[in-house]
Amino acid sequence: MKAAVIMGSTSDLSKVTPAVDILKKYGVEVNVRCLSAHRAHLGLSEFVNTCSTDGTEVIITAAGMAAALPGVVASQTVIPVIGVPLSGSVLDGMDALMSIVQMPSGIPVATVAINGSKNAAYLALQIMGISHPEIREKLQAERREMEESAMKANAQIMADFS
Repeated sequence: MKAAVIMGSTSDLSKVTPAVDILKKYGVEVNVRCLSAHRAHLGLSEFVNTCSTDGTEVIITAAGMAAALPGVVASQTVIPVIGVPLSGSVLDGMDALMSIVQMPSGIPVATVAINGSKNAAYLALQIMGISHPEIREKLQAERREMEESAMKANAQIMADFS
C-alpha cells in the first residue's frame, strides 16, 4: 500500500503533515516530495513517472495560489490525483480552489476543501480500500467510533436541556 504526497513549496509542509500522519496510521507507505510545477517541472515529471511504476495507488497534491501542481500531475498519470487547495494569498485559497476544481475533461483531479489535507488522506484511503480490505475495515471502525462519539455528545446535550 503506497501513496505519494507532493507539495509545491516547503511552506506547505505544516498543511500536508496531517495527511501524511493519517496515511501512516493506516499502514500506508508514503513518499513525500516538495516539487513545484513551475520551478521543478522536470523533477516533478520524473517523480510522477516513478509513481506510475512503483505501486503508488493515489497521489495527494497540495498547492496554493495558481495551484497548477494537481493538474500537471494528473496530466501525466492515470493514478487518482487528489488536490488540496491551500490558503496563503490575498484570496485566502479561493484562487487555488478554483484552479484545481476547473480541470478540463479527461484530466480529473478530486478536490477537497481549502487546507483539507485530512480529508484528502481519508479519500485516498477510501480509494485504496477498494483493493485493500484491511484499510476498508479500519475506515469502517473509525466511522463507527465517530458515530458513537456523536451520539454520546447528543445524549449529553439532551440530558443537559431536558
